[in-house]
Amino acid sequence: MSLRAFVYEEPRLLARADFADYLDPSTTAVLSIDLHRGHLDASPKCPCPAPRARDLVAPVDAFHRQARALGVRIVHVKSVLRANGADDLGGIPAAWRRTFPLHVGPIPNADAHALEGSPWTELLTEVLPEDLRVENKRRLSAFYPTDLDFLLRNQRITTVVLDGGFTDCCVLNTAFDASNRTYRVIVLRDLVRGTDESLERAALNMVSLHLGLVMESRDLLAAWGAGSGS
Repeated sequence: MSLRAFVYEEPRLLARADFADYLDPSTTAVLSIDLHRGHLDASPKCPCPAPRARDLVAPVDAFHRQARALGVRIVHVKSVLRANGADDLGGIPAAWRRTFPLHVGPIPNADAHALEGSPWTELLTEVLPEDLRVENKRRLSAFYPTDLDFLLRNQRITTVVLDGGFTDCCVLNTAFDASNRTYRVIVLRDLVRGTDESLERAALNMVSLHLGLVMESRDLLAAWGAGSGS
């Protein structure tokens, strides 16, 4: 039985048996990254807008529902900084605050990004009581400086599936950190969005060559539904 994945943007049919360890729902968690109001709100006050990701909410919710039904755990990861700014502007600011405006221009209200207690940290995707949360992401990777690695290992997770944004930023950083920690990595190309199409493609190409599988959600759901190792 074959498995469809994308290698340097080209669809390939892979031997499913070669990637059986990637496809067991019981040892898999979906990491849904930063789909919160601080990126997705259409207001001009949005402190770190990611307009290309706004159309992800409904398809991500649909994918999560089907994944849960197959026994896959959902982990919602979001950036939350201490309200007094000690994690960022009150100390050594995150690098993106100085470099990203060189590309997009000044970002109104950027100082409010991800502040604890603000409306900007509200997740806009569906969160169910059985879902898991990691809500102290301070920088670009979901693993730093959070307890995500502890949580996943305690749940006996060996494969992580990434959706959310930005493809070329937090998703890519998380994919690198997951691979370096020996997790099997799958990034869903239809459920991530990058800064722009060019950077999105570049990030997915890097994942496909060095870090794991780049797939579409429908193909992964079909692989899960077919049963691990079949």
